[in-house]
Amino acid sequence: HAEILQTIDDFASCAARAREAGYDGVEIMGSEGYLINQFIALHTNNREDEWGGSYENRIRFPLAVIKAVRAKAGQDFIIVYRLSMLDLVDQGSIIGEVVELGQKAVAAGANIINTGIGWHEARVPTIAMSVPRGVFTWVTRQIKAHIDAPVVTSNRINTPEFAEAVLARGDADMISMARPFLADSHFMAKAAVAKPREINTCVACNQACLDHAFEGKVVSCLVNPRACYETEIVLQAAAEPKKLAVVGAGPAGLAFAVSAAERGHNVTLFEAGGRIGGLLNIAKEIPGKAEFNELIRYYQVMLEKTGVQLELNQKITAAAMRESDFDAVIVATGVRPRNPGIKGMDNNDKVLFYDDLVSNRRILGPTVAVIGGGGIGHDIAEYLSASDETTHSDPARFAAAWGIDQSLQTPGGLTGAEKHPPAARQIRMFKRSKGKFGANLGKTTGWIHRLALKHANVEQTPGVSYEAVTADGLEIKVKDTVKTVACDHIVICAGQESVRDLYDELKDTGRAVHLIGGADVAAEIDAYRAIRQATILASEI
Repeated sequence: HAEILQTIDDFASCAARAREAGYDGVEIMGSEGYLINQFIALHTNNREDEWGGSYENRIRFPLAVIKAVRAKAGQDFIIVYRLSMLDLVDQGSIIGEVVELGQKAVAAGANIINTGIGWHEARVPTIAMSVPRGVFTWVTRQIKAHIDAPVVTSNRINTPEFAEAVLARGDADMISMARPFLADSHFMAKAAVAKPREINTCVACNQACLDHAFEGKVVSCLVNPRACYETEIVLQAAAEPKKLAVVGAGPAGLAFAVSAAERGHNVTLFEAGGRIGGLLNIAKEIPGKAEFNELIRYYQVMLEKTGVQLELNQKITAAAMRESDFDAVIVATGVRPRNPGIKGMDNNDKVLFYDDLVSNRRILGPTVAVIGGGGIGHDIAEYLSASDETTHSDPARFAAAWGIDQSLQTPGGLTGAEKHPPAARQIRMFKRSKGKFGANLGKTTGWIHRLALKHANVEQTPGVSYEAVTADGLEIKVKDTVKTVACDHIVICAGQESVRDLYDELKDTGRAVHLIGGADVAAEIDAYRAIRQATILASEI
């Protein structure tokens, strides 16, 4: 009991310090399964004293915190209370309880009620890229009608246009964003002057923000590696503008070209293909990853704004670069799929690589073997098994798929009856190494990909030796037993190799040449690493 009282006082003292430091208000985190939320829900509160049992007792703690903060911080200090409106765990709250706490929170001193969706322990995705934009604003709308204070909605709202639409239809009084401001710290300024296409949109990958936070690393952003490194990666005007050639318009080449041009360098970007984006063009085709379209769109806009000369369908040779007058050549030629060299795979219509499958929209048969258990293997397995991509764009389909009770009458908002679309194909995944598949998937999103494959009944076999591709399928050896896995097609996702021929031909010629992105490091295709490396080089060149 004494510890609880001390914790309440600690919240109040923290708010008082915030005021002393010049802040106008604080938000009290009462959701996402943190301490306050744990007092509220029977899912975690099994106390038998005045802090547990009845709902009145279980909300005693959050109300005491709000009152203490108000008393210590003053009447003109803003208090936002983040209310868990949809726990998405068993024995969570129902709508009547949520409304009651919201009303009592306002009476206790909260000025604004924010929306919290889902505990971190919930097995329903709430903020990942595969979650439809603004999919939970309907929750806020139901609660808002009963609260006599401004109500904020949150989760997967990442553009000014979408935010305005949410407000226009009356789902909320205000919009809460966090990750979009990491992606572009000038988000509001650009929106205010009607330049939304210049906003670097959050793609909800969570790779460098939440994953870093949970791993104890400095939080940053995949699309904006300067986030939280603003004083270390500085894009100031170049003292001596240079004429630069960038070869390859994938993530690394695009990031370098735009950042270098912003500094005043004269940049020409060469791309062998007919469009920019590199492997982003494959990533955006994976179910639930359409947000990567936004990153390509952003770079297209910024190439034009910064004056980068874009040369598409230009295969650059070392001879051409040696004869040019460029001050430096930046090689960002990316990767190619690694060939595992399985007997019988070459010139076989049954076998294809992941990039060919997606880029050329190949039509495959009903049974497919996927070779590779990393991130690309998981993406391809999802791509091939998906039968209804509207679950990633339609809120009602999403709710049905994940068993969300849109009436909010069941504890925690779970129906217990998920309705995931049937798999389009029978997929079997294989990998040479032992251990679990997708070991390097993101901490906050990997479980979603694993669940997607589980729902699609994807079979996974580790510790495999590939013997041959035959007319019947894939011949493998597992624990000294050789067998043939019958399949119509085999998709190779067995890693990548750097494409660095141009760099190797130029590096000893005396010309300044730099290697970035996948062309530098091919292991585990990593857009964050590529964009960060490119941005750092652009800040230094």
